[in-house]
Amino acid sequence: MAVISKKIPAPDRVALRTALLSVSDKAGVVDLARALAEKGVRLLSTGGTHKALSDAGLDVTDVSEVTGFPEIMDGRVKTLHPTVHGGLLAIRDDAEHVEAMKAHGIGAIDLAVINLYPFEEVRAKGGDYPTTVENIDIGGPAMIRASAKNHAYVTIVTDPADYPALLEELADGSTSYAFRQRMAAKAYARTAAYDAAISNWFADALDIPMPRHRVLGGVLKEEMRYGENPHQKAGFYVTGENRPGVATATLLQGKQLSYNNINDTDAAFELVAEFLPENGPACAIIKHANPCGVATGRTLKEAYARALACDPVSAFGGIIALNTVLDGETAEEIVKLFTEVIIAPDADEKARAVIAGKPNLRLLVTGALPDPRVPGLSAKTVSGGLLVQSRDNGMVEDLELKVVTKRAPTAQELEDMKFAFKVAKHVKSNAVVYAKDGQTAGIGAGQMSRVDSARIAGLKAEEAAKAMGLAEPLTRGSAVASEAFLPFADGLLSAIAAGATAVIQPGGSMRDAEVIAAADEAGVAMVFTGMRHFRH
Repeated sequence: MAVISKKIPAPDRVALRTALLSVSDKAGVVDLARALAEKGVRLLSTGGTHKALSDAGLDVTDVSEVTGFPEIMDGRVKTLHPTVHGGLLAIRDDAEHVEAMKAHGIGAIDLAVINLYPFEEVRAKGGDYPTTVENIDIGGPAMIRASAKNHAYVTIVTDPADYPALLEELADGSTSYAFRQRMAAKAYARTAAYDAAISNWFADALDIPMPRHRVLGGVLKEEMRYGENPHQKAGFYVTGENRPGVATATLLQGKQLSYNNINDTDAAFELVAEFLPENGPACAIIKHANPCGVATGRTLKEAYARALACDPVSAFGGIIALNTVLDGETAEEIVKLFTEVIIAPDADEKARAVIAGKPNLRLLVTGALPDPRVPGLSAKTVSGGLLVQSRDNGMVEDLELKVVTKRAPTAQELEDMKFAFKVAKHVKSNAVVYAKDGQTAGIGAGQMSRVDSARIAGLKAEEAAKAMGLAEPLTRGSAVASEAFLPFADGLLSAIAAGATAVIQPGGSMRDAEVIAAADEAGVAMVFTGMRHFRH
């Protein structure tokens, strides 16, 4: 592989004499322009930015005066002109370029301060098709890319957060090559993410699930101390998707979230969102992206206690997700156990005061729950590739359940089946989940054999019963869910041995008849969903 030097013939310091400012986000631009003017930098600007600077009393030249061509077509055409792009792209010490500048009256532009039309924001707010299209910037990306390409001579700044660094760099009225390189790299990343957002919007709008080219872009929200392990580097990037969750939550207290915290918190909140608040409080406790326990209750405190009862040992150091406002009584129970993160739509004042007594405990509030039915994308990397799929937004309430055994489930068994299947959707495959009366009784996750998942879930239930002082495990009289079909009767028999009286599974195995016959022989009820929920 050829090694490309990052050094090119270029001056280290380039003095700024002329700056072009054209921004959609005007935060800080007046102060920046004033500081530039005080250093003797000539200011060029366009449209709304020109007005903002003029209204602030700054001496600023409209780009149309430089190009000799008016802004037309509702501002669609204003900077797409050789005078602007020649000023950005000219190689200052190339004789031919210099001659061309003289011949065509092109002045050098040394600094471009540009940010783009708010396409991502308009999309996130659900703008209609014409409004969204109108917020696709054309001139901005063209100028950004031109400036970034010519970073040997031109400084490009695309982020208001970099204004202080620019002014610090300009102590002597010039910028260094290293600074221009960093800004150019950032500029290309910005236009790449911008174009990714546009292309993905088009794919959604035109119902093209798998476009020929797929690019996923994000903005660095924070750099992590490390990744899954201390020797790995990591960062948290947000896509701009307007979905309540860890990416959009407010951290009310606690230390910085780790890579694993974020991954687990997302899993927890997406799970608890399956349970609508109008149907009662719900709690999910997660460890290593798998649920330790999930439950509903008459109160949030009861839901938490019932979720904890499923596996109180594994819950230590876990993530707690709630589907409604965290109250003081529930908070007092939660802080009795070491917990990494609590995430909820909100927390009342008493709860916040209780949590404040545990300064390292992170408390996140989201304002709302994510809608499990809303479509979206999920992605993961593989060596040399990217796997992209639609979000698993299948809901058991939307499925036509098929009773396949001689005995139909009772009304209570049916409710327990649906509860177990909701949870199984969020358990790593192979997954087996026992549930009874709105409470998980045992969870088996991530095993190579579904039989092992069933057995582990049963053993967990027995251990939990001993820890809680119960006469028998909660799996007795429970419903059991498998997120994929039962390939053999042995998994079913393990579930029956654990005490399950009703089974819910997708069906579709070559040996369905054998499994159904085993269920009938044991007198248990079984339904097929027709939908599986593999989770890897």
